[in-house]
Amino acid sequence: MKLALPAQLKTLAHKAPFPVYVVGGAVRDALAGLPASQDIDLCAPADAEKFSQLAESCGLEVNGIYKNTGTVNLSAGETKLEFTSFRSDFYRGDGHAPARVTFTSDLQTDARRRDFCCNAVYYDVETGGVCDPLGGMADIAAKRLRTTRAASEVFCEDGLRLLRMARLSAQLGFAPDAACLAGARQNAEKIDTISTERIFAELLLLLHADKKYGIRYAHYNGLKRLDEAGVLERILPELTVGRGLAQRADFHAYDVLEHSLRACRYADARVRLSALLHDVGKPAAFRETGKYHGHEVLGVPIGRAILARLKAPKHTAETVCRLIALHMFDLDGKVREGKVRAFLVKNHDVYELLRLIKQADFSGCKDDLSPCPTLLKWETIRQRMVREGAPFTLKELAVNGNDLLALLPPARIGETLEHLLLRCAQGALQNRREALLREAARLAAEGT
Repeated sequence: MKLALPAQLKTLAHKAPFPVYVVGGAVRDALAGLPASQDIDLCAPADAEKFSQLAESCGLEVNGIYKNTGTVNLSAGETKLEFTSFRSDFYRGDGHAPARVTFTSDLQTDARRRDFCCNAVYYDVETGGVCDPLGGMADIAAKRLRTTRAASEVFCEDGLRLLRMARLSAQLGFAPDAACLAGARQNAEKIDTISTERIFAELLLLLHADKKYGIRYAHYNGLKRLDEAGVLERILPELTVGRGLAQRADFHAYDVLEHSLRACRYADARVRLSALLHDVGKPAAFRETGKYHGHEVLGVPIGRAILARLKAPKHTAETVCRLIALHMFDLDGKVREGKVRAFLVKNHDVYELLRLIKQADFSGCKDDLSPCPTLLKWETIRQRMVREGAPFTLKELAVNGNDLLALLPPARIGETLEHLLLRCAQGALQNRREALLREAARLAAEGT
């Protein structure tokens, strides 16, 4: 095993009167043959203050010391390092952070405080030797997630580990063993003790799990792990209520929940959250009418409530809800060209995202990765508009508000510009100054 470590760290390990270990993801990934991480976790049977003094003397930059937890944040150029003293942790089971820590000199004790055995392999920086107290190397070779202690105890302590299990399983392609998954299910309610901000942050990492090590559809696999563990229904109950809701067999191979997961599976990284929630209104529509008609309308307030609960950024929430509202337009490809042109102009700012969500929705129906027919139609129309010189935004119009001041009262200028834009987009007007001014004058004369 080879680890690329800063020279200052090697100097520190040589000078230290105690062994210095790299532990966690950097060791796991090196043993698994995965790309090296820029973040390195260190540990030793030494207190934080003593370690930080030694680190500074060896040229490492100390960025923070936290004596209560025995933690030191360091850096060596672009490489970030975090040191933690050997310790054991005591949790109350009502949050992520330990309520109390006890420092120790015993490596085995330190290993057992960690979450998974694959993260409890220790690399001695000075000697290059590996210490594997819990059999983590065998787990890495077998691509297995196994908890360092009884799984029920590990997950009961810290509900965030439920999300970490799903994310690490997805990113690494490791499968939780039966005991791990059973322990997660037994403690699924512990996710309720974790702040919504942390849940949302972990969910976003999970939705991009394939980017970590290039495992195809890793994000989908992670969502399935969350569902198997009973966690998905606690963080997104509006989504999992779609379980068992059948859809038209000529269009869909899956129920509402699995279709949503598969739409996310095939979605571009930019729209995965939108893909996951795009049909969140279907269960509500079915309850009201026994059908799914209008689910995109019902889905907007439901999606907004979900994202507010998760404390998603305002812009993210607005974009997701807008895509939910628009994703059903021209589903069967029968909308006439004039309406499509107007739609493309009105939604020009999100056209690329809308295109991606339509494709994900199409592919998620029957695992069909061919181009969505509606999108082929839209793109043909859009290219035709480009060749015609049709404007897509007000800035592309050959007139602006100042040009209309002599013709219209200020209160009517905005709506008139929008009218001119749509008429040009639909091919009823040419985007030339004279033609646009004549149309504006006609509107002024009619008073409409």
